Formats: sequence, structure tokens, C-alpha cells
Amino acid sequence: MTEIEKTLNDHNVRPTAMRILIYKYMADRDAAIALTDIENAFAKADRTTLYRTLKTFEEKNVVHHIDDGTGISKYALCEEGCNCKIEQDLHLHFHCTNCDETVCLTEQKIPHINLPDGYLAEDVNLVVTGICEKCSSNLL
Repeated sequence: MTEIEKTLNDHNVRPTAMRILIYKYMADRDAAIALTDIENAFAKADRTTLYRTLKTFEEKNVVHHIDDGTGISKYALCEEGCNCKIEQDLHLHFHCTNCDETVCLTEQKIPHINLPDGYLAEDVNLVVTGICEKCSSNLL
């Protein structure tokens, strides 16, 4: 069994050939990806299969959804041991306004936010926008 198959099995996701390919595609990227990125990479695959794979990955905490303010949903693989819980797993994201890439800054955790009584948080998203390291080194 490959490491990808083990990871998918650990998340109760059946490791089909397409799921393994999509996971590997995502693992080989440094930045979050959009559904259109996957569609372009797997042009001969059925769009519905690609979409369902991402949704299954999201439901089973294999990937997390990122709203980086661009209006395009992006996805990134979760860290090992992540359960996408607000109290412990949420981290900062950085969106580069130059190259349009969004990356996870997993070392930078989002602090706990005390909400007023009666408010229940369902998600927390913190995105910093600016120029990424790769682009800023090209500007110097």
C-alpha cells in the first residue's frame, strides 16, 4: 500500500485511481489549487468526478477549503492530524496579489476568538494579501 493510499484509508476515503492521482497532484503543489486547476490537469476526466473527489476530500478532512477573497474557491491538503477543528487546526493563508497564488502558513495558527454569548462559530478564515517571497525576490 502506498503512502497516499494509507492516508486516504486513514480518512475513510476509498483510494480509487482518480482520488490517488488528484491527491498526488495536490501534494506536488506548493500553493492551494482551484477546481479549474484540477480540470486543466485532468482534461480527459469527467468534471463531475473531479468535483465529487474534492468534495469527498473536504468532507473527510483530507483537504480544507480556502476563501482567499478572489471569488474562486481553493483547496489545500490538510496537515497530518488535522481534523479541521476551529479550536486547534485553523491557520493563516497568504494570497499573493502579484502571482495570484494562495499558500497555507500552517505554522501561523489563528488565535481563539471569544464570541458573544449566543454566537456559534462554524468557520474562521484569515487571509493576508500582499507579495509572496518568490515574487518579492524577483522585484529586488
